[in-house]
Order: sequence, then C-alpha cells, then structure tokens
Amino acid sequence: MDRPGSQLFTDDEVLPWQQESHKCSVGVLTTLLFVLGTVSCTLFLAVNGLYSASDDVIELTPTNFNKEVIQSESLWLVEFYAPWCGHCQRLTPEWKKAATALKGVVKVGAVDADKHQSLGGQYGVRGFPTIKIFGANKNKAEDYQGGRTSDAIVDAALSALRSLVKDRLSGRSGGYSSGKQSRESGGGDKKDVIELTDDSFDKNVINSDDVWMVEFYAPWCGHCKNLEPEWAAAATEVKEQTKGKVKLAAVDATVNQMLASRYGIRGFPTIKIFQKGEDPVDYDGGRTRSDIVARALDLFSDNAPPPELLEITSEDVLKSTCDAHQLCIISVLPHILDTGASGRNSYLDVMLKMAEKYKKKMWGWLWTEAGAQSDLESSLGIGGFGYPAMAAVNARKMKFALLKGSFSEQGINEFLRELSVGRGSTAPVGGGAFPKIHSVEPWDGKDGELPVEDDIDLSDVDLDDWDKDEL
Repeated sequence: MDRPGSQLFTDDEVLPWQQESHKCSVGVLTTLLFVLGTVSCTLFLAVNGLYSASDDVIELTPTNFNKEVIQSESLWLVEFYAPWCGHCQRLTPEWKKAATALKGVVKVGAVDADKHQSLGGQYGVRGFPTIKIFGANKNKAEDYQGGRTSDAIVDAALSALRSLVKDRLSGRSGGYSSGKQSRESGGGDKKDVIELTDDSFDKNVINSDDVWMVEFYAPWCGHCKNLEPEWAAAATEVKEQTKGKVKLAAVDATVNQMLASRYGIRGFPTIKIFQKGEDPVDYDGGRTRSDIVARALDLFSDNAPPPELLEITSEDVLKSTCDAHQLCIISVLPHILDTGASGRNSYLDVMLKMAEKYKKKMWGWLWTEAGAQSDLESSLGIGGFGYPAMAAVNARKMKFALLKGSFSEQGINEFLRELSVGRGSTAPVGGGAFPKIHSVEPWDGKDGELPVEDDIDLSDVDLDDWDKDEL
C-alpha cells in the first residue's frame, strides 16, 4: 500500500508503516485507512525538514532551484530527501559536516522531495536519499554513488570540481542554461537559441514584431536531447538568413511551469509558433535542422515585405547587395530615350513581381541603365546590345548565369526556377571580380530628354561663295 501523498520510494528504504516492530503510540498522529476492506494503522511522523537556516546546507525548493542551481556557475551537490526516511536522518549530520567543509568551494543543498514532489520527479528521484551532482551541464546531473560519510562526500565533490575546471580549460561547458540568453555548449552554436522564462517571455515574445518558434522542453526528456543539436543549428542558420526576424527559443517547462500551464504543454518537446496579433499555433513539422529552417523561412517570407529593387548608382550599392545575399539578380534595362518612363516602369514592374514571387530565396535585386555601367556589362557577357538583359550573380563564387529567354514574367520565372534547383549553365565573372562601378545620379522617374545642341550662328557666312568653283 502506497503512503498517501508520496510515490517516491524504492524497496531499499523500508517505509515506517511496513516495519513490523513499529507501533502506533500516544503523541504520534495516526490515521485509519480502509483499503480493500482491511483496516491498517498508518503512521505519519511529525517531522519537519531535516535542515535549518543556521546550517551550511542550502534548502532548495521549486521557487529557488532554477536561480540557485541551474543558473549558477558553481558546482552543486544536492540531496533529495524525505523527513520520515531513516537513511536520510542518518545522513543528515554527515551532509551538514560536508557542507561546512566545502563552504565557499562547492555548494551543498537539500530538497525535501516528499514536500516538493514535482522537483523530485523532475530529476527522476525514486528513492531516498538520492544525491545528484550538478556540474558544467546543469541539466544533465550525475548520480552520486559514493559513501555516505562526510569524507566520502567531500572527496567526490573535489573530484567533480577538478573535472569542471579541466572542462573549462579545454573550452567545454554545459548544455541548456535556463534563464540566460543562450544555451552554450561545446558546439558553440547554441548561443543563437534564446532561453525564455516566466519573467522574460511576454516582454520578448508577445510584445515583439518578430516571429518566434519556441520549444518547450524538459531536461530529462530523451526526445528533447535528440532535438537539441538540430534546434541549435537551425537557430544559427535562421538568424543569418532572416536577419534575426525569425527567432528560435526554448523554455524549460519543468521550471517555468506558469508558461507550460498557460499554453497547455502536455508533452515534450512541444514547439509553438508565435506571431504578433495571432494565437500561437503548434509546429508539427520534422525535427531536423533542414525541416525547422524551411518552416522558419516560410514564416519569414509570409511576413516579410517584398525585397528592395535598387538602382546601381555606386560601387557600395552593388557590393553591399551582392555580398549580403546568396544571389543578386542584375538587370540591364534599355536607355531611357529608347523606352521612356512608361516602358522602363513596365520592366521594373516585371522585376518587382519576380522579387515578390521569389522572396523566400532572399536574393538581392538590382538594375542599371544600358551604358551606365559598361564595365559591369562586359564582365557579365552582356556587352552593348540585346537589352533588356538579366544576370544572376553569385558574388562568393564570382559566377553568373544569363537569362536566355524573354524578359517577361514567364521567361524570367523559368530562368529563376532553373537556378533554384541548381540547373542552368554558369560562367565566371570576367576578371574574377566586379569591375569598377561608376557613380551616377539615380533615375528621377521621368522621360528622357535629348541633349540640347548649341545653335550655330550663320550670319557671318557668305553663302554666295559656295556657288563658286574652287580652282
């Protein structure tokens, strides 16, 4: 028969009401329980916690555990105990002695897991006392298997401390760091996963104009541990590709239980998508980096404005656009005198429609007037005729592909679609780098005007002399 209010025990700790020699006596609270028609006498020891504020053992609860232990840089030894447990009572003086000896070196704490069952359950506590070591990775606590004397406990603490210091020297550290703005580990990429708490969630997520993908996890959850490297790698890639407009975050739902309850978290990991002004929705896609990135980019493109279409008026415009994007699409449009403003605007409208259609690709979009950047035209194999023309340039590889079809929505769409799947012929940019770009005045949106020719004064010319034959 289970003791009311507790399921955290194993066979190695005999419960008080299972001891044949134990009797109900005056001064002890007794309760009669009728189970399956059998009357049993169950004893509840009127025992408070085993530690007091005057001890060097730090009392831990669900309220302070995250701040004291998980967010701490210190090494922690934590005992999970039950006040009625005989083994725990015998350990108490040794635990106090160890805490005093390690004061200022290693932190020693204790959790009344009978009172705080959620905290005990979080760390898989099934028997008392259970001692865990919280080292570099606070979310992967190690079980202490040593002796129950103060000497043995101190030796184990110093050994764990030595390992922690060596890890720091070699640049290794723990996994999730609840309450901080990163989840750093040996991989280094987890810095881009933003850790959220009950206190920071609304300020960062609900009041944000950005899109948030939030993972609710539990440190002991195997599926969460499998997701962790994929989530971290995706966070870095998404941050780069969306310029921080889509953020990947994580919530330790076992610590931040208000958030878990608020969003109905029932299993781990649970991923939810938050967009300003909308109710959160569940992410039900794949758990690989590529799956997560693809969904994030879809969210970004759904919320992103169309890409800018910039005229190449200086070297800075060309370089900053092409360096910041995987591809930059460069169009060379006919001279304004050949098309007028309406003709040019029709070409620009085609480009803008294509930019909107392919905005998920996050390419850069540029244009210039025929002859304005003749060196650039030559380097891209356009050179002097056949306008309008279009080239897609990879500035990192200094390679380009030319539009062979018509400069129309259909022709450009076919060209870009082939590029999207890695097809189409490419050639190196002439000279292996962008040529000199001339600074020009931006188009004013008006029709072109023919240059004004100087009037020639013919008043001083004697036209009669033109009729005479020259000898």
